[in-house]
Amino acid sequence: MSSVTMSFRFAFLHVLGILSMTPISFGADLVAVPIECGTRAADLEDSPDSRAMVLCPANCALWKLSVFGSGIYASISSVCGAALHSGIIGVSGGAVEVQKLAGRSHYHSSYAHGIQTQSLSSWSASFTVTRSISLPMEVSSLTITAENPVSGPAKKAVKKPPKKPQVVENRDCLVDIALIIDSSYHIGQRRFNLQKNFIGRLAAMMKVGPDGPHVGVVQASETPQVEFYLGNYSMPKDVIFALKEVAFGGGNTNTGKAILHTVRHFFNPDFGMRRGVPRIIVAFVDGWPSDNLEDASVMARESGINLFLVNVAKPIPEEMGLVRDQDFMKKAGCKDNGFFTLTMPSWFSTSKFLKPLAQKLCSVDQLLCSKTCYNSVNLGFLIDGSSSVGDVNFKLVLSLLSSISRNFDISESGSRIGAVQFTYDQRLEFGFSDFTKKDEALKALQSIPYLSGGTATGDAITFAMENLFQPRSMGTGKKFLIIVTDGQSYDDVRGPAIAAQRQGITVFTVGVAWAPMEDLRAMASEPKDTHTFFTREFSGLEQFEQPIVRAICRDFTEFN
Repeated sequence: MSSVTMSFRFAFLHVLGILSMTPISFGADLVAVPIECGTRAADLEDSPDSRAMVLCPANCALWKLSVFGSGIYASISSVCGAALHSGIIGVSGGAVEVQKLAGRSHYHSSYAHGIQTQSLSSWSASFTVTRSISLPMEVSSLTITAENPVSGPAKKAVKKPPKKPQVVENRDCLVDIALIIDSSYHIGQRRFNLQKNFIGRLAAMMKVGPDGPHVGVVQASETPQVEFYLGNYSMPKDVIFALKEVAFGGGNTNTGKAILHTVRHFFNPDFGMRRGVPRIIVAFVDGWPSDNLEDASVMARESGINLFLVNVAKPIPEEMGLVRDQDFMKKAGCKDNGFFTLTMPSWFSTSKFLKPLAQKLCSVDQLLCSKTCYNSVNLGFLIDGSSSVGDVNFKLVLSLLSSISRNFDISESGSRIGAVQFTYDQRLEFGFSDFTKKDEALKALQSIPYLSGGTATGDAITFAMENLFQPRSMGTGKKFLIIVTDGQSYDDVRGPAIAAQRQGITVFTVGVAWAPMEDLRAMASEPKDTHTFFTREFSGLEQFEQPIVRAICRDFTEFN
């Protein structure tokens, strides 16, 4: 066979992508190994650091691949299928870095980049996929022609030490952002591309980085679709590259549906959400939405998510009759104060709006919806441990307080609970800073031992103010005190309760059996009717859980 014929054959194979199935070195410790479309992570050889570099062939999207999970995948999943789902590779295949992880419970299903993954209750091993930083020279510059056949010994390539990309991130802008892009027929392909360009420049201006802002993209059209999650890309150039791969969808502008989907499924620690970091949704709407935004915006606010709405080319007077809700801009944002909305006249003149939008998204102190009644309160419990209560009934009291606590996001940066038990004496059971993990706090509450003794509720309120509600131990949230008692106090309760309220503590009273209604109302905050609860039997305490939780949230909302 002549050398020219051989050259043509190699050129043909290269065009098909078969030549790229040769192992390729990615530095001293990783070698990219060619795999098939259906190769599972469990099939890859183990390495000391549980990493592997693989080369996925072209056209894997044409195969029916089994993929379990989203962001984190079960090891029985196709590696190339997971890479397609994550947007790491496209139809042409490419290099993928695989990081093996421990097994887990609850692999969630989702649809992204043309791949529908399946859910799985649990599996013994997991993995994640990330994009290779750059394509090696051996692949990207390989050229074989009939006129210049390959002959003679191959020259050794001079290896230059790889330059590490410098991460210039904005650590003063620690936020997690879901960008909902309009992919409807209304925007069209051309303006859709301009929208992607704007978002790429926004990511660069905000200086996306590992310890700075994180962004992910959800596409809004007929059906919402996650394009990539918060944990997929941590550099602006990677975000821009991923945006280029996002295809135009078409369909109605179902922005409300996309917001609901994002609230329910996008912000998840498994997909890169960071606990304690403000969460933001920026919804871009070309013209007007096809569906209702009000219910979606309410769910976003109640979930502690700051919803921004960017309206481009707002409807002209002649089009207003086509708009389902003409006040959608006022209803959709986190607050109707002008801060959470932005209007741009056209996708062809957006440059001057980049900086104002970036500044808004990084103004953490003005993200009013980050704080909710569920993640920003200090709940103090003042528990009657007198002899008339008894050990069995005391456990029913703890059960009520535990049920109330379960409704709140107890954490270092969220809500906190603390407890004082009283008779004639008082005992600080635990303070606000003692247990900042929810399961530990609930366990401590349920494990409080019963004291037994007399009843001095007034002294107990004073003790709680001086020993429980200490600024150094509390979170930054609003202060609440829930008093549970079953009898007459032997001291004055009105004075200490008024003093507590003057310190900014909202007081709820829960009376049982012989607790005088006059004392309960004297201790409770205004309005008395919504802060006072009473039942004849300890078995009736459980009915107060949700009314008290709703009252706490109502008070929180009114004073914030």
